[in-house]
Amino acid sequence: MNYVMSFIVGGLICTIGQIIIDIFKKNNAYLLVLLVVTGVVLGFFGVYDKLVEIGHSGATVPLLGFGNSLVKGAMEEAASKGFMGALGGGVMKTAPGVAAALLFGYITAVIFNPKGKK
Repeated sequence: MNYVMSFIVGGLICTIGQIIIDIFKKNNAYLLVLLVVTGVVLGFFGVYDKLVEIGHSGATVPLLGFGNSLVKGAMEEAASKGFMGALGGGVMKTAPGVAAALLFGYITAVIFNPKGKK
Protein backbone atom coordinates (compact mmCIF):
# COMPACT_ATOMS: atom_id res chain seq x y z
CA MET A 1 0.00 0.00 0.00
CA ASN A 2 2.98 2.34 0.59
CA TYR A 3 3.86 2.15 -3.10
CA VAL A 4 0.33 3.04 -4.14
CA MET A 5 0.15 6.02 -1.78
CA SER A 6 3.61 7.19 -2.89
CA PHE A 7 2.46 7.05 -6.50
CA ILE A 8 -0.78 8.89 -5.76
CA VAL A 9 0.75 11.68 -3.66
CA GLY A 10 3.73 12.17 -5.98
CA GLY A 11 1.42 12.13 -8.97
CA LEU A 12 -0.88 14.70 -7.39
CA ILE A 13 2.06 17.01 -6.70
CA CYS A 14 3.20 16.71 -10.32
CA THR A 15 -0.35 17.17 -11.60
CA ILE A 16 -0.77 20.36 -9.57
CA GLY A 17 2.55 21.59 -10.94
CA GLN A 18 1.49 20.88 -14.52
CA ILE A 19 -1.82 22.66 -14.00
CA ILE A 20 0.05 25.71 -12.67
CA ILE A 21 2.32 25.69 -15.73
CA ASP A 22 -0.65 25.38 -18.11
CA ILE A 23 -2.78 28.06 -16.45
CA PHE A 24 -0.21 30.76 -15.72
CA LYS A 25 2.04 30.19 -18.77
CA LYS A 26 5.16 31.08 -16.77
CA ASN A 27 8.70 29.82 -17.06
CA ASN A 28 9.29 26.52 -15.23
CA ALA A 29 11.68 28.30 -12.85
CA TYR A 30 8.67 30.02 -11.25
CA LEU A 31 7.14 26.63 -10.51
CA LEU A 32 10.39 25.33 -9.03
CA VAL A 33 10.63 28.28 -6.65
CA LEU A 34 6.93 28.00 -5.79
CA LEU A 35 7.28 24.31 -4.91
CA VAL A 36 10.35 24.83 -2.71
CA VAL A 37 8.74 27.77 -0.89
CA THR A 38 5.52 25.79 -0.45
CA GLY A 39 7.54 22.95 1.08
CA VAL A 40 9.20 25.42 3.45
CA VAL A 41 5.87 26.90 4.55
CA LEU A 42 4.19 23.50 4.98
CA GLY A 43 7.22 22.20 6.87
CA PHE A 44 7.31 25.22 9.16
CA PHE A 45 3.69 24.71 10.18
CA GLY A 46 4.12 20.94 10.57
CA VAL A 47 1.67 20.07 7.80
CA TYR A 48 4.29 18.46 5.58
CA ASP A 49 5.09 15.74 8.13
CA LYS A 50 1.47 14.59 7.94
CA LEU A 51 1.72 14.51 4.13
CA VAL A 52 4.87 12.37 4.40
CA GLU A 53 3.03 9.94 6.71
CA ILE A 54 0.39 9.49 4.00
CA GLY A 55 2.50 9.70 0.85
CA HIS A 56 5.89 8.36 1.99
CA SER A 57 8.54 8.80 -0.72
CA GLY A 58 5.96 10.32 -3.07
CA ALA A 59 6.02 13.35 -0.78
CA THR A 60 9.73 13.46 0.10
CA VAL A 61 11.29 13.21 -3.36
CA PRO A 62 9.77 16.25 -5.16
CA LEU A 63 10.86 19.84 -4.59
CA LEU A 64 8.38 20.17 -1.75
CA GLY A 65 10.54 17.70 0.16
CA PHE A 66 13.64 19.80 -0.51
CA GLY A 67 11.92 22.85 0.95
CA ASN A 68 10.81 20.82 3.94
CA SER A 69 14.38 19.63 4.52
CA LEU A 70 15.62 23.22 4.37
CA VAL A 71 13.21 24.40 7.04
CA LYS A 72 13.76 21.34 9.26
CA GLY A 73 17.52 21.87 9.21
CA ALA A 74 17.16 25.57 9.92
CA MET A 75 14.78 24.96 12.82
CA GLU A 76 16.96 22.23 14.36
CA GLU A 77 20.11 24.33 14.19
CA ALA A 78 18.29 27.45 15.40
CA ALA A 79 17.17 25.55 18.48
CA SER A 80 20.73 24.55 19.34
CA LYS A 81 22.87 27.42 17.99
CA GLY A 82 20.53 30.38 17.70
CA PHE A 83 20.30 32.76 14.77
CA MET A 84 23.56 31.72 13.10
CA GLY A 85 22.47 28.09 13.26
CA ALA A 86 19.26 28.99 11.46
CA LEU A 87 21.25 30.51 8.61
CA GLY A 88 23.39 27.42 8.02
CA GLY A 89 21.12 24.62 9.19
CA GLY A 90 19.17 24.25 5.97
CA VAL A 91 22.33 24.12 3.92
CA MET A 92 23.87 21.49 6.20
CA LYS A 93 20.73 19.33 6.07
CA THR A 94 20.42 19.40 2.26
CA ALA A 95 24.12 19.37 1.31
CA PRO A 96 24.39 15.58 0.86
CA GLY A 97 21.45 15.50 -1.56
CA VAL A 98 22.74 18.45 -3.57
CA ALA A 99 26.24 16.93 -3.72
CA ALA A 100 24.82 13.60 -4.89
CA ALA A 101 22.76 15.31 -7.61
CA LEU A 102 25.84 17.16 -8.87
CA LEU A 103 28.00 14.04 -8.80
CA PHE A 104 25.49 11.82 -10.59
CA GLY A 105 24.73 14.57 -13.10
CA TYR A 106 28.43 14.87 -13.91
CA ILE A 107 28.86 11.10 -14.24
CA THR A 108 25.84 10.92 -16.55
CA ALA A 109 27.21 13.77 -18.69
CA VAL A 110 30.57 12.02 -19.01
CA ILE A 111 29.02 8.67 -19.94
CA PHE A 112 26.49 9.96 -22.47
CA ASN A 113 28.46 12.95 -23.86
CA PRO A 114 25.56 15.42 -24.30
CA LYS A 115 25.50 17.76 -27.28
CA GLY A 116 24.58 21.43 -27.05
CA LYS A 117 21.58 22.93 -28.85
CA LYS A 118 22.21 24.43 -32.28
